[in-house]
Amino acid sequence: MTSYDPLHGPDEHPPAPASLDGELKLARRLLAEVAGANIHDHTAMLKAAAGLNYRLRSLIAALDAERGEGQ
Repeated sequence: MTSYDPLHGPDEHPPAPASLDGELKLARRLLAEVAGANIHDHTAMLKAAAGLNYRLRSLIAALDAERGEGQ
């Protein structure tokens, strides 16, 4: 038993991505939103980390889809 719950499990499928251009736009938007988060605010850091984790996994899935990988 672990003392934490991971953001996602190793057997989970990656998120269904938008187009690569769409994912890049969303990633840039999220980066701009979390850039000003207070590093001393635990809740803000958790939200930023979870959002960035999801967005990065979506971006990788979009890259893989564009390359025809992972099918």
